[in-house]
Amino acid sequence: MNFKLPLVVVSCCLLLISCSTSRKTTVEKNETTKTNPAVTRPTSTRKKTFTQPLDIDREEFVGFAKTLLGTRYKYASAIPANGLDCSGFIYYVFGHFNVKAPRSSVDFTNEGETIDVKDAEPGDIILFTGSDNSSGIVGHMGIITESGPLLKFIHSASGRSVGVIINTLTGYYKTHFVKVIRILK
Repeated sequence: MNFKLPLVVVSCCLLLISCSTSRKTTVEKNETTKTNPAVTRPTSTRKKTFTQPLDIDREEFVGFAKTLLGTRYKYASAIPANGLDCSGFIYYVFGHFNVKAPRSSVDFTNEGETIDVKDAEPGDIILFTGSDNSSGIVGHMGIITESGPLLKFIHSASGRSVGVIINTLTGYYKTHFVKVIRILK
């Protein structure tokens, strides 16, 4: 029996739903960015990893994340030398501070405290849907690097901008925005 075809099909399906930011979707633009209520419900019975805010200096957290700028994108990797996917990037940054974080972006759906985007601070985690923003399911994530009217975040992107980069919460990312969560004090 040939096991290559099922393996290829499963791999392709996973690639399309995890950390995907490459497919454009047409969505009515909203002037304000609000938390998507469809994703605040639990998506699994998984227990929370972060039961209390972490005492990690926000400036150090963001500073370390920025040392990874330019690291190439690699699906399902949390090893910078091989490349990083979005959740692997977050996992690696938390690991630098001796914190074992969830490994997949969807597992951050119910973590931390949900923060209004206007109250976001550097070091907060920003969550997005994957390619299909109509699903409401978290499939991409980053770390906020700058707050204010033009929020910026660092993440590992898989689309045209491949690898760890900084983007603003505009355009594609604004239409895929789910919420901001606070995990650090």
